[in-house]
Amino acid sequence: MDTRGKQGDRLSSGSQRQSSEFYAGESTINYIWQYSQQGHSFDPEAMNKAVDTQREARGQAQRSDIRQMFGPMPTEVTKVREENVSSTFKRRSHIQKSLHLLDEAIATPRQPLHTASSLLRPTNTPTPLRQQPMSASRLRHSAYNPSGTSSVADTDQDMSFLSEGMPHGPLSSQPPHISGYTTLGSLSFMEDSGLSQPLSPSKPLAPAAEDFSPGSAMELSQLTENVSILTEKDPVIAASSSLFEEFMSALTSFPDTRHIFDVIARYEKACRQQLRVLNGLIRQSTPGKTKFSKQVDILHLISQESYTWRLVGSLYSDRLQNGICDDEAMLTNVVGGNWSEKKNTYNLYEREASTRQNQIVIDWLEKNAEDWLEIFLETDKVEYFSESVCWENTLHALQQEGRNLGMRRPLVTEMDPDAPVRQNRPLADLDQEDEARLLRHLFTLIRAGKLEEAQRLCEKCGQSWRAATLEGWKLWHDANVDGVSNNEPLTAIEGNPFRDVWKAACWKMSQESKFSVYERAIYAALSGNLSQLLQVCKSWEDYLWAFYRVMVDVRVEQEIRLHPRPDRDLENLPSIFWDQMLNPEKIFEELQACPKESIRHQAEEFHHVIQKHIILNDTNGLIEKMYSWLEKEDKPITQILRFMAHLVLFLRSAGIECETDLEQCVSILKAYVQALIDEKQIDIVATFTATLPPEIQTETYAYFLEDIVDMKQRQKCLDLASSAGLDIPLITKTVVENIRGKEDFKIDRDISPALEAATSNEDRKKIEAIEWLVFDPSQRSEALKQSNAIMRCFIATRKHAAAREVFQKIPVDSIHVIHKEWQLRGGTSALPADDDNAIREYLCIKAYLDALDAFNDWFQHFHHCVPPKPRHEGHANFTEKVAYEQRFKQYEVEFGRWKNSLDIHTKATVDKIYNVLLFPDGGWMVDHRTDEEEDSNRTHQMELLRQLCLPLICYLLHNVLHSTEQYQQCLQLADVITSEQYQLYEVFRKDELEKMLSLLRDTSLAMLENNLDPLGYDMAHK
Repeated sequence: MDTRGKQGDRLSSGSQRQSSEFYAGESTINYIWQYSQQGHSFDPEAMNKAVDTQREARGQAQRSDIRQMFGPMPTEVTKVREENVSSTFKRRSHIQKSLHLLDEAIATPRQPLHTASSLLRPTNTPTPLRQQPMSASRLRHSAYNPSGTSSVADTDQDMSFLSEGMPHGPLSSQPPHISGYTTLGSLSFMEDSGLSQPLSPSKPLAPAAEDFSPGSAMELSQLTENVSILTEKDPVIAASSSLFEEFMSALTSFPDTRHIFDVIARYEKACRQQLRVLNGLIRQSTPGKTKFSKQVDILHLISQESYTWRLVGSLYSDRLQNGICDDEAMLTNVVGGNWSEKKNTYNLYEREASTRQNQIVIDWLEKNAEDWLEIFLETDKVEYFSESVCWENTLHALQQEGRNLGMRRPLVTEMDPDAPVRQNRPLADLDQEDEARLLRHLFTLIRAGKLEEAQRLCEKCGQSWRAATLEGWKLWHDANVDGVSNNEPLTAIEGNPFRDVWKAACWKMSQESKFSVYERAIYAALSGNLSQLLQVCKSWEDYLWAFYRVMVDVRVEQEIRLHPRPDRDLENLPSIFWDQMLNPEKIFEELQACPKESIRHQAEEFHHVIQKHIILNDTNGLIEKMYSWLEKEDKPITQILRFMAHLVLFLRSAGIECETDLEQCVSILKAYVQALIDEKQIDIVATFTATLPPEIQTETYAYFLEDIVDMKQRQKCLDLASSAGLDIPLITKTVVENIRGKEDFKIDRDISPALEAATSNEDRKKIEAIEWLVFDPSQRSEALKQSNAIMRCFIATRKHAAAREVFQKIPVDSIHVIHKEWQLRGGTSALPADDDNAIREYLCIKAYLDALDAFNDWFQHFHHCVPPKPRHEGHANFTEKVAYEQRFKQYEVEFGRWKNSLDIHTKATVDKIYNVLLFPDGGWMVDHRTDEEEDSNRTHQMELLRQLCLPLICYLLHNVLHSTEQYQQCLQLADVITSEQYQLYEVFRKDELEKMLSLLRDTSLAMLENNLDPLGYDMAHK
């Protein structure tokens, strides 16, 4: 009988199960379960016989009941029924085994990700994209060989008995604390010794249950909202937007450099939460579309970023707290000491920073693999196929051998673990499948640093002997060697006293060609056999893990063998083991020259390159690589820019940036700020602009503010800039100057005075730019200066309406506010010359605009409001004549009213024009004070405006006076122009003077026609 069907029906929820929980009446499975609970007295053959007997008796009872009810059953029906029952049992035997495969078959195909270890995928099973951590992310050291507990397990295993009586060294004492990460985690084999501190944040990262469970702090509604955003927008933009804010929050939450590793922990947590959002999105997406491909790329990118932050936190924590010690400094003090393997290894990690940090890299790689280990185990549960009984199908075949002579091919005839190799015979086919699946799972667990989990799995699958082979790594330690005090009992010996023999045996097993590739790889990982270990490596991370594991293994073995055992000689290891002399630089060279093209390609991926430089402690190379990538990318990926900028800020906070090219660091930060501006991240730009040098801050933030139009948004941006410590007055001044342009002033003399130029969109931006300077009263003086500059440009191009709008942007109390702010700053004397001159220019422009407004009102009234004179018909009858007389009287009334209004308009216009022509203290648009260095550009512009506007004003004044027949006042205008007091004639060009003289000539002719002297005298009195 094939017991696969029974095994497929078993549940794997717990190891201590009661038969009552599975009571199924008088069923076969109930009998099998009851027999299996007999423990050591369990006899499979007796169980089979009893089950067959019970099944036959139950079948006969059922058939007897049917015959009593319906009579005897025909023979052909009985035969068909037996065939159907047999077929049903055959189908049912494979149902449970096929459940997970069926689920994968109907699921959405997924593209494999080169994260952690792609070798962990079961054959022909798509790699699950949802790679979630199965436990909290407290990072600890694992063994240089497999540790009893994963080096990155979430909770410490209870192995305190191993640390009794062990003296504590510096690594176990409290080091100078840097908040965020402590110094050293469980040192590989010493994880169970209690000699070290966990390498984890002081405020630990939120465990996976918090980050990824439905009831976590990130509520389902938030996830739905994020997924909706990602669905509607480009995934690259949407996926990065939340990380922008979360990273800024982490950065600003810990401004003290003592908490830099708390910041790193927050970065990693933010990336994991974003991975959860992307996983939810990808599950709803359709493969094959471009958008889906982008989402997978983002998932891989952010996953690798979370790994990089984990590496930064662990490695730099050790480097900054412990420094780079001289690896040879303590060598002379330790050679030859009669110490245990555990103490020797402990002292090695304490003494050699390089070995300690190499171990941290191994821990990091194992933690990365652990993050998605649960997903892998769920997709292909070994317990579905084999549990409690080892090689059960082979056992059953051997038990049935006498009944099926000649029916089967030769199998092993014995059931001990060495039988397949010793007899050179195979197991049953189904057992071979189960064995291959189990070995693949065991290697997966070892790759993730979960050696104890691997041992438990072996025991659960009935291979306790294999679990024992995984136990021999423990370092020997005899505390009694140093002597014991009187009346104290001897301490139990720890670890494996024959570890050297065990290691040599593991090496031979890794070389045994009759073993499967995964079985050889398992013992290669235990014995440090690099060539065999690389055969199952599929990704860059796997290769790096294999190289580093062997490198640390060789170094630890060297250290142990420097201290010979007092009782016996150690077992020699093959020379090829000692020939594996590796160093980090050589390892990365090997990866770049790997025969596998996929590994070479992965070695060039952005985050793998960054991780390489971090591991090698090559900060200069790290910055140069990021800068070169930035230079060659036309449109850098925003997620990578965010990562690079925050890494540069970390190096700055840690005091490492001084070792690098500062200009390249600034370029990276500036590129990130530009990306934030392009992404419209208004709330974040100010914070990161403040990380730039002061001379760049103003230029960058001013550029950002130019496109902010909404008044509330403008006020918000200024508040954020103030909180970030930016120079608000200088920035707002720069914004206005950038918008108005420094070379925008030009005189257009070809435009007719009567033509008003239109206001363009660019002009509108300049007008609205003044609003940046009116938020803060202390900037009112600057607002006045900038508005004057803009109005000068508008007046020069005859855009008087635009100039009026600028004028209206300035609050009416600005002059008073300027004086008040000067007094608040402690000014007891008069205003500074530049402020005083700005106020005078402001008043000059006001007088000019008032004059133009008055003239326009006069012109409108004079030409368009005059009442029409009634027409008189020559042959009108009496009635028409009476009507005409009435209309004429009405006309005279309206004309008189119009004439009075005209006089008022005329007087107001003349007065306001003379306010410009006769502007006090030096004239219109002339600075009154010159006791400070003047702006030559501004002075030149004001002089040009005098040449443009004053002749025009004179023409307008002559037009008003001549049209209202005030001829004498027209001729008096000539006296004003030629007056040496005002020297207005200096602003006239030759053609303009000729035009003025022509107008005066017309006035003289008009006076002659009215019997007046051409110079304004009455001819009758002569």
